[in-house]
Amino acid sequence: MSVQPYREITFDTDGDPDAGQISALLGMRARDLVLFAHGWNNSRSVATRFYSRFFAPFPDLLPRGAQVGYAGVVWPSMMFTDEPVPDFEALAGVFPGRERTLGRLSTLLADAPDSRAAFDEFGSLVGELTDVTIEGCVPDTGAEHDASPDFLAGDPVEVCRLFTEALAGAQPPLTLDAERPLAMGGGLKRLWKGAREVLRQATYYTMKKRAGTVGERGLGPLLGQIARSSPTTRVHLVGHSMGARLVAFALRGLPSGARPVKSVTLLQGAFSHYAFAPALPHATGSSGALRDVQHRVDGPVVACYSRHDTALGVIYPLASRMAGDSSTLLASDRRWWAVGHDGIQAVTGTRQLTLETALGNWSPGPGCFNIDTASVVRHGGPPSGAHSDILHPELARVVLAAGRVGP
Repeated sequence: MSVQPYREITFDTDGDPDAGQISALLGMRARDLVLFAHGWNNSRSVATRFYSRFFAPFPDLLPRGAQVGYAGVVWPSMMFTDEPVPDFEALAGVFPGRERTLGRLSTLLADAPDSRAAFDEFGSLVGELTDVTIEGCVPDTGAEHDASPDFLAGDPVEVCRLFTEALAGAQPPLTLDAERPLAMGGGLKRLWKGAREVLRQATYYTMKKRAGTVGERGLGPLLGQIARSSPTTRVHLVGHSMGARLVAFALRGLPSGARPVKSVTLLQGAFSHYAFAPALPHATGSSGALRDVQHRVDGPVVACYSRHDTALGVIYPLASRMAGDSSTLLASDRRWWAVGHDGIQAVTGTRQLTLETALGNWSPGPGCFNIDTASVVRHGGPPSGAHSDILHPELARVVLAAGRVGP
């Protein structure tokens, strides 16, 4: 680990923490505690290396006399890379008891049959997995569509076509005319690339549920314990991707009256940009699941975003589109954008900053702030783009500035 003192806290799928680690964390005395929650990782070692690299610039950036402690949240998530056939063992860990279904899905993806019947079977199998995982998932907004994987409601061939097109940036759009081959060539076989992304997105709903559960039922109450045992400790929450959803939902789980959190920094957050909204622009009477929780923070809630994040700029809105509408790509429809794509939206008073301004003489107060970090968060290949390109000293400086960390 690049910094000390450092502690880790491990949560299970229900948000229950490791009791021994809690004692170690509560025993760490520091004026400021920076607590980071990772996104999609499949092991503790991966998460720990990630934290070590992110925290590495902190000691050189801190003013003399700063008393800072560091902590990393380890929660059961999965890194789903772009291998030709998804890793069966990793998927089995996410979907326990569904090995037979996963085995058949792996076979279909490996063989890539050039038939509509195979795509119909694929859609049915993925639907079975998703039906199991979404139960109890708290949506990001109150809109009815947000509670279920609507992208699976349409024709499987058409859905896979949309994902293939989104991944490839195909122009003109692919055609499904039975009398002609697809624009990118070769019948239906080419669409299995999009099918892999459909399966990837099915895992998204599992991760979405877990992130919210661990945040609200696990980390939130733990923050209350920190407030009781060390009332002078200033906590600064940082989350990446799904980990951003985790730390945001931790604010929902804070015990009444507990005020330990002094700043929240969301790095490429993989949840709706309307999650904090008191009213949705497109759904009268509905609000975000995190409405007003920013007021539980004695300081700013900062959303860092980048247009180079294609996971959130293309794939996320496609997977979040309206049920039954399979005729167009809706990446340009603001209803489906993520907080890591354009920041927190529909919250009165939210301030917009450039990264240069945030690293200058920024003096943040309470409320929501959006920071365009595209100048540094810009590198990465398909399908995720710059989604994980956050290991930069500039972002470490944002965290410290947001929390006013120092003597």
